[in-house]
Amino acid sequence: KVEAPKVEASTDAMGDMAMPTAVKHGKGIGTVTAIDPAKGTITLDHGEVAELQWPAMKMGFAAKPEVLKVVKVGDKVRFEIDWDGKAGTVTAIGLEP
Repeated sequence: KVEAPKVEASTDAMGDMAMPTAVKHGKGIGTVTAIDPAKGTITLDHGEVAELQWPAMKMGFAAKPEVLKVVKVGDKVRFEIDWDGKAGTVTAIGLEP
């Protein structure tokens, strides 16, 4: 008779499992550099987004049609974004006064 080796129970059984990343919300100011209504995307050349610990950069994001309708290329905007760790979605946008 062969016994299976004893395995110690871990107090942190979930420690090695991949957990879904919580969506983070950020706000920024930038310039619209491209809009693609067919793909539902907007590209922003934005300043720092402190809540997401992002430096200034140019980046494309998903956006709903109603968000894309209120701005045009070249507009300075204030925007809000949801970031899931892989992709961002602009949830609100408006012209920067």
